[in-house]
Amino acid sequence: MHCVRADYPADWLLANVYIIADTHIGDPNADTRLIARRVEQIARDPQGLCILNGDIMNTALRNGVSDVYGEVASPMQQIDDACMLLEPIKQKIIGATTGNHEARTYKSDGIDMTRLVCRQLGIEDKYAPEGVLIFLRFGTRNSHSTHKGQNSAQWYSVYATHGSGGGRKEGAKAIRLADMAAIVDADVYIHAHTHLPMVMKQSFYRVSNQQCSVQTVDKLFVNSAATLSYGGYGQAQEYKPASKSTPVIHLEAREKRATATL
Repeated sequence: MHCVRADYPADWLLANVYIIADTHIGDPNADTRLIARRVEQIARDPQGLCILNGDIMNTALRNGVSDVYGEVASPMQQIDDACMLLEPIKQKIIGATTGNHEARTYKSDGIDMTRLVCRQLGIEDKYAPEGVLIFLRFGTRNSHSTHKGQNSAQWYSVYATHGSGGGRKEGAKAIRLADMAAIVDADVYIHAHTHLPMVMKQSFYRVSNQQCSVQTVDKLFVNSAATLSYGGYGQAQEYKPASKSTPVIHLEAREKRATATL
């Protein structure tokens, strides 16, 4: 499992983590204006961070389910467009994964398009196609929140993967999201792919071997939306229209508390 460490200033009182996923650049139904507004929002947020979680590019193939003849940009142009789009926020990206659309290109031709984008942006060390576990540190904890190192920074562990499967029904998609907790112990789990914006929490007993104790913690689960207008393959296969509203994760520094707004 690829791990990434992300350190940010001690004077931050919170961090806002934005998710860019399922933008499907190159698809004629991609909402390019909405994508640009989200990037601008991240760029303007002084405490804004970003995770790229797959299907940034549509990369339709002749033998795939997407319409290769309806693409509005070639694969090379999609790489260029993605790089230009993300350039203003490249310093804010703390992790990146690939999606099933880009994975089709890799399986067909051995070219990892997401890796090329990350390499161009200078963030290849933050990229892993399967998923990334991010250790995010910022701010300063309350003095009563720890017995040692009273001025130590706040830590969060965030596991992000694009995901697969999920089915058509909301319940099946929620199950795929919740199943991430069986992979690794983390504070926040981020899933994409199913295009259903979703936020939920679970309680968990976290073990401390050094202190021979357990601590009750809340785990935050977030599924991001797509920026696709209805039509194309989704309409032809009778999928329901999906909301384009996507959650933003809020992590506090003084107390360890993770929430998300949708």
